[in-house]
Amino acid sequence: MKITETKLKDCLILEPKIFEDNRGFFFEVFKKKELSAFLGYDVDFVQENKSLSKKNVLRGLHFQKGDSAQAKLVSVQKGEVVDVIVDIRSDSVTFGEHVKVHLSDVNNKSIFIPRGMAHGFVTLTDDVVFTYLCDNFYDPKMESGIIYKDSDLAIDWGYSSSELTVSKKDMLLPTFKELM
Repeated sequence: MKITETKLKDCLILEPKIFEDNRGFFFEVFKKKELSAFLGYDVDFVQENKSLSKKNVLRGLHFQKGDSAQAKLVSVQKGEVVDVIVDIRSDSVTFGEHVKVHLSDVNNKSIFIPRGMAHGFVTLTDDVVFTYLCDNFYDPKMESGIIYKDSDLAIDWGYSSSELTVSKKDMLLPTFKELM
């Protein structure tokens, strides 16, 4: 597995070594031992989530607060997305900055997102199957987020707001400044 750092500390892109033959292919999505060695601390995933989304669906930007914060390992099982991670750790040198990564069932990349990051994605194809491994259980009282079209974050999602399908709940999220 190849692990690549992003500009956001501990936010990592994982690329598997793919073994192909006439039967198809095989790859290891992640190895705890390798990820923990790279990070310098253990990550124990306790929950797996899966979503199905149509084309042009935007989900995010979400995170859990306080003791319910979650590190995540995200990947696409079917389709393609632009994945966005925002550093919301106030003591970080990249506070308020974001990275974008294309994830698909063709490139088979995963992203490790440490605690203290907001996360979202927009689908580029129909019927995207997206999975999340989380290191902490979901707590509805501690869920939070940032509006996807926040002018201070200036994220280019690749679509105008009128082209996107966004949940009512996500449309009501606060701005980055309001939250911080």
